[in-house]
Amino acid sequence: MLVYLADYLTQFNSGFSVFQYLTLRAILGILTALAISFIVGPVMIRRLTHHQIGQTVRSDGPQSHLSKAGTPTMGGTLLLVAVAVSTLLWANLDNRYVWIVILVTLLFGLIGFYDDYKKLVLKDSRGLSARYKYLWQSLVGAGAAYALYSSATLSAETQLIIPFVKSVVIDMGPWFVLLSYFVIVGTSNAVNLTDGLDGLAIMPTVLVAGALGIFAYASGHAQIANYLLIPHLPGVGEMVIFCGALVGAGLGFLWFNAYPAQVFMGDVGALALGAALGVVAVIVRQELVLVIMGGVFVMETVSVMLQVASFKLTGRRIFRMAPLHHHFELQGWPEPRVIVRFWIITVILVLIGLASLKIR
Repeated sequence: MLVYLADYLTQFNSGFSVFQYLTLRAILGILTALAISFIVGPVMIRRLTHHQIGQTVRSDGPQSHLSKAGTPTMGGTLLLVAVAVSTLLWANLDNRYVWIVILVTLLFGLIGFYDDYKKLVLKDSRGLSARYKYLWQSLVGAGAAYALYSSATLSAETQLIIPFVKSVVIDMGPWFVLLSYFVIVGTSNAVNLTDGLDGLAIMPTVLVAGALGIFAYASGHAQIANYLLIPHLPGVGEMVIFCGALVGAGLGFLWFNAYPAQVFMGDVGALALGAALGVVAVIVRQELVLVIMGGVFVMETVSVMLQVASFKLTGRRIFRMAPLHHHFELQGWPEPRVIVRFWIITVILVLIGLASLKIR
């Protein structure tokens, strides 16, 4: 939005042309989202506390979690507000990718919001049934995937890039829709499963979002893309603004969500953030790199799948409790140790993912 104002003011003062630079707008996007989080965060926490919208804790989980009962949740609404406002202020709103990522993020957030609302406000412990939750996720995810496919003008926009290999790309054709659907919906649920400890999900989200922003900048810049031997995707550079907003909003939320948490994000935040990462990875054509960088999310999801499969087939559990972070807690690891070690793992995996830009 402010891009248009700066463009108009350029005719009076050429200095306003500086706002056309992606890097400056990305920095401003980060700072704007961060400021919104700091300003709105305390107000939101007070409102959630006043209305007694607090976390419920499973009695069969780690005993250390019992003290978290009643902690305000649905704080992910703060993330959605910060990301949406910051992106709308600093991104080029003529860019189709901007609208797709904003709509996907907000719609997945709406699904999570309704689930949280049923559980925490209406006191329906079942929340939104898994069947309907997955149905709505599928409709939004498939819709976004089809929108990207139908609006693609270059073959590179639907090709699958293989990390660390410069000469192998797979033309997905219509299969692009199916792949993109699974990436968006799968990442959304993976982040949701990871969101079980204070700050555990938000910091990996920030790190992966920042790295995807780098991929977006490189892919959107013709010279850099040519140098790195990756496809040049015109317009994708605007995803840097969105990724910057995710980073700023995430860091602002972490201020309140760090151990011991003052607020939890709830499904409204976790489902939205995961979908946001998934759709950005699809847009910048780095789905496989997302699997690498989001390895913590993958581990958490696989641990749940293995636990369920093992119990149904053999009647035995592989882990003391799933998702994986609870297993380590029940092994005796203090919660901060689990959190920080998962963060460290994410840093390593993100660096490996970024290395794929040069090692090809």
